[in-house]
Amino acid sequence: MSPEHPPPTVRFVGAGPGAADLLTLRAARMLAEADVVLYPGTYLDAEVLGHCRPQARLVDTQGLDLDAMVEVMRAAHEAGEQVVRLTSGDPSLYSALAEQTRRLDAAGVTWDVTPGVPSYAAAAALVGRELTVPLVAQSVVLTRVQARSTAMPEGESLAAYAATGATLALHLAVTRTRETMAELAGHYGADCPVAVVFRASQPGELVLRGTVADIAEQVEAAGLRQAAVILVGRALARDTDASGESWLYSATRPRS
Repeated sequence: MSPEHPPPTVRFVGAGPGAADLLTLRAARMLAEADVVLYPGTYLDAEVLGHCRPQARLVDTQGLDLDAMVEVMRAAHEAGEQVVRLTSGDPSLYSALAEQTRRLDAAGVTWDVTPGVPSYAAAAALVGRELTVPLVAQSVVLTRVQARSTAMPEGESLAAYAATGATLALHLAVTRTRETMAELAGHYGADCPVAVVFRASQPGELVLRGTVADIAEQVEAAGLRQAAVILVGRALARDTDASGESWLYSATRPRS
């Protein structure tokens, strides 16, 4: 980048699901160049920070509120320092990007965004399943469950999404697994496959496989309270008579 167009002060960077080797090359380069790195200690494997320079200042955000985090970024901007704000997974999902950038804009701090491997994709990889199987499910709904969190917008109810039969990727829902499965049972059936993936790609990762009827017992027995993604849908089944094959790769599809 030329001197006339210096890089933004704050780089919002997706840290991926947590493993140090699941960052993008761009993310690793930005970490190596940063003077200040804000990271979510609750969700991140500490090895990710091994990409940082030894002299970089590391700030764990789990004990900071939004304004305190933004103040760290603003002060770094005033000092001429480069900042990486790591987010778990990808910044486009549940990263508070909108709130932080709104404040940075008001303070005159420049920023940009680098994507990361989303946690639901890492969870699906561990389960070894495609979430969009022909004739079974061709849509994936990324949503969360209302618990000790911001209210869901009107119309975005779990029941409304479940009525579509799409594969569900539920974030921030593991503490309410039993209530969630009770709500989904009427739409997906008690025998519908469910997978709960805890800390995908990190030390201590755990995959629980079950059904709408029994997955809550497994979650409670494992004592899971955070950092888990719940996948629900018929696409998770190993084999199903209802599935078809993609027209894109069909031998009968014209290719000229």
